[in-house]
Amino acid sequence: MQFDLKKSINEYPIIAFDTETSGAFPLESEVIELGAVKWFKGEVVGKFQTLLKPSKPLTPDNIRIHGITNEMVADAPLMKDEIIKFCDFIDNSILLAHHAPFDLGFISLAIEKNNLRMPNNLNLCSSLISRALLHTTNHKLQTLIKELNLVGGEAHRAYDDSYACLQVLFKCLEKISNDTSLERILEIQKKDLSWRNYQIYSSQNQKIISLAKAAEAQISINIIYEGGQTKNKTRPIKPIGMVRNPDGDYIQAECGIDLQRKRFYLEKIKEVELI
Repeated sequence: MQFDLKKSINEYPIIAFDTETSGAFPLESEVIELGAVKWFKGEVVGKFQTLLKPSKPLTPDNIRIHGITNEMVADAPLMKDEIIKFCDFIDNSILLAHHAPFDLGFISLAIEKNNLRMPNNLNLCSSLISRALLHTTNHKLQTLIKELNLVGGEAHRAYDDSYACLQVLFKCLEKISNDTSLERILEIQKKDLSWRNYQIYSSQNQKIISLAKAAEAQISINIIYEGGQTKNKTRPIKPIGMVRNPDGDYIQAECGIDLQRKRFYLEKIKEVELI
């Protein structure tokens, strides 16, 4: 679908969505809950919510964040079955999330792994937009819920956070009520959140693909990195996860004799070779 950027956002269905995950990094971690709310012409016209069974048990640190336990996901469906339904649900809509690059990274990978076509959405981030338009203590979702008197529901649960995210957008739109065109909103957001920027295996970037395969296989590789104490020298690392982000793509990896976790920006990785 082609979106007419001159039209108001209110001319299109808006779907706010959220993921709860087993960790911070795609490839290492998985989505364990997926929720979304669809808004069109002033009312909720659709809902999507499901727990998802991960391939590995959740750790106490995971559970403390969202309260989702291993017992809760024991009989949940698998992502491979639900991602197809989710892609159908979001088709031909404006897609919105709070800190959207995080959620888009996980969803994009799930789409790739299941050999589905990338969606046709225009993607927005309520965090980026709120930073430009709203004056609050900070722009964490729970802070915005409190300071803007929004309906919060249960914190760090996918559907409730999705609905809160939608309300944040509405508060932002009030600030630009004279021009709610998609063009204006994208100008405010500034950063390009297109699906192509989150692809890994279908990115056709051999460096990205090699690093991702190493992370999934849990094997060590040698890299030459333009930075740090061993600048431009070969160093062994063990990739853990990959984040594709408008502020710079990076891998999280274990390195050194103490296996300390560090961030390595992809643009600074000059060579990659298997050990």
